[in-house]
Amino acid sequence: MVHDVIIVGGSYAGLSAGLQLARARRKVLMIDAGQRRNRFAATSHGFLGQDGQSPDVIAAEGRSQLMEYPTVTWVQDSVLTAVAQQGGFSVRTQCNGEFKAKRLILASGVVDELPTLEGLQERWGTRVFHCPYCHGYELDQGRIGVLATSALAMHHALMLPDWGATTLFTNGVFTPDAEQQAQLDRRGVMVERAQVARISGERADVELADGRVIALHGLFTQSRTRISPLAEHLACELVDGPTGAYVHTNDMRQTSVAGVFACGDVALAGGSVALAVGEGVRAGVGAHFSLING
Repeated sequence: MVHDVIIVGGSYAGLSAGLQLARARRKVLMIDAGQRRNRFAATSHGFLGQDGQSPDVIAAEGRSQLMEYPTVTWVQDSVLTAVAQQGGFSVRTQCNGEFKAKRLILASGVVDELPTLEGLQERWGTRVFHCPYCHGYELDQGRIGVLATSALAMHHALMLPDWGATTLFTNGVFTPDAEQQAQLDRRGVMVERAQVARISGERADVELADGRVIALHGLFTQSRTRISPLAEHLACELVDGPTGAYVHTNDMRQTSVAGVFACGDVALAGGSVALAVGEGVRAGVGAHFSLING
């Protein structure tokens, strides 16, 4: 069987793309490995109509609604390879073999690679965050830290005072220059230059190498993001983003390879549930137009 579209990734962007195609009565195959990026977070925020809802519930309800359409098939599996062939594409999965389609949508998200620091990984998504719009409000104007992984920490540090008193932990990664320091001063950001030893406590207290402990309500940092190798297998053009590579697309989310579309975090320099859903709409509609126009 040749599907109209295979969508790799069944999280928010993939579900949204699939819904547009299902409503156009196209045969859609969803292939999902079940590893949503925000699986560690208890609640999702900033998505109109779903603010404060569990990410699990949003994803489960989206899947339930999508699967009401009879032209949609769901396979729980990991995609190993994807190649172009005459008339479309072939993808090979880990457990279920090969599938073919006329069009392909990459919605496989990213993997977050965190700094190696004791206590950081286990608090990711609960007390250590990357998106102020997603998690800043719930810190209730408490004490907020920014753990630098590069000079990009300035971006977080200048944003976060709107959500609470902010301390930037430079951690030996970079030293603000005079102009940057002036910006931080104007925003009331404290700068802590001592090395960070570990993150501890019920929240995200920062233990410094000199023995001091800075109590916080939450900590923000920037992970490095890694995309699936499928885009490289297909020779899609990539863009070097501030935290890692992502797939270059046009306004309808078509990649540099005809017939291949990408949406969600795999095609954005930053992301959220709301952005992923919107970008999924563009990719689904773009793939449908592509099928119509041959």
